[in-house]
Amino acid sequence: MRIAITRPAGTGTALARRVRALDGMPLLLPGSSLRAALDTSAARKALQTALGCDIAIFTSSAAVRFAHRLGSLRGRAKILAPGAGTLRALRRAGLAKAEAPTREDSEGILALPVLENIEGRRIGIVGAAGGRGLLDRELVARGATVAHAHVYRRLPARLDHRHLDMLLRSARKPLYVLLSSAEALANILAALPNDVHTALLDATAVVSSARLSNAARRAGFARVLRAESARGDAMLAAVIVDMTAALQSKRLS
Repeated sequence: MRIAITRPAGTGTALARRVRALDGMPLLLPGSSLRAALDTSAARKALQTALGCDIAIFTSSAAVRFAHRLGSLRGRAKILAPGAGTLRALRRAGLAKAEAPTREDSEGILALPVLENIEGRRIGIVGAAGGRGLLDRELVARGATVAHAHVYRRLPARLDHRHLDMLLRSARKPLYVLLSSAEALANILAALPNDVHTALLDATAVVSSARLSNAARRAGFARVLRAESARGDAMLAAVIVDMTAALQSKRLS
């Protein structure tokens, strides 16, 4: 099987190794490229404001990495993360009391007890511009004041002939596309020529939320699998279950 990894450029190598360990063929197809904020001084000031709120939410491990380059991450705020990867990054940065939900997405964060009664409270969101719109809208709907610290930028990754050739090569093998961002999916589809665009949409999309499932279907994927979370092991587990069922069905027929 072929597995397309759409994580930001430079961040998918560990997952690619796990795919190879399963005798799969990893295809690195980055949906974005991460860059530091253009205005370092403004980003540092916004980060300090976010860390001075009642609660600060780091939206990704990249947010932790870029924020840490700007200075200390210690402040009065209670620190939250959307999942295990970001939580590990926060703890490596010295924030041992950071918390994360079991369900690794915006809905999981919003279900945390600390975010239930937040009317009148200030919440900082540390990340990049765009993304996690549900989180922002729901916090405001609950009566909180939200302060954003954009500590990095997400730009469309540059896809060249190597990425396109990988998608078209070994076309008879099943292709699964691991998706964790609607923005990344849009970037990839916009960069593909028609024949490769069609080949990608003929694949099975593997998603971690209902919102991403809807985005994948709107993009044109005819088949979408739902993983338990956005973690790499959870997405690969969904692929393995699907492949096993397909093989069993083939044997029975």
